[in-house]
Amino acid sequence: MASLKLHGLPMSSCTTRVMICLHEKGVEFELVPVDLFTAQHKQPDFLSKNPFGQIPVLEDGDLTIFESRAVTEYVSKKFKDQGTDLIRQDSLEESTLVKIWAEVESQQFNPVINPIIYQFFVAPLQGKSLDQAIIDENLEKLGKVLDVYEEKLGKTKYLAGDFYSLADLHHMPYIFYFMKTPWAHVVNERPKVKAWWEDISSRDAFKKVAEGMKFGDN
Repeated sequence: MASLKLHGLPMSSCTTRVMICLHEKGVEFELVPVDLFTAQHKQPDFLSKNPFGQIPVLEDGDLTIFESRAVTEYVSKKFKDQGTDLIRQDSLEESTLVKIWAEVESQQFNPVINPIIYQFFVAPLQGKSLDQAIIDENLEKLGKVLDVYEEKLGKTKYLAGDFYSLADLHHMPYIFYFMKTPWAHVVNERPKVKAWWEDISSRDAFKKVAEGMKFGDN
């Protein structure tokens, strides 16, 4: 039986971010489904694990960790000597670059792509109408972020350098969904970004997770 328990859903971007990391490290885990549609994440049992009522939550023995990026860093450090080296801990320069570009994902990329994914995939499931104005505003912002990526990826194969790391991995769930929207051209018209996405999305760890990443019929 796996010692790690991951509470979440395969369709959740934050949950899949952790799942990809676990597969990259070759770590066995048990996925414990959390039914968001019945508000299971708002019940006392789950709130005792994460008081903010958000997935995913990773349980490793007596240690409980939430916030997906914190979980991926924990997994990468704990299982440092197996699987893919995602944090480059043995090099101060490389590990710093990983942190910089992981922070870029969190502070620059995530805030502009998140509303697009929400409007296109999540809002309809909640009985809400798609707000095209919000999508258009954030598409413009996303394009500017990806322009920076295009320039960076013209210098190195991956965001933090010529090595795959958490800086790349953290982007994968949202780009996967974004490429299923009518606006995939925002990625495809930037050749370096497109090549980077095709590279990282071809990794076995991601393919294992992508099979379960579905919103309804999308």
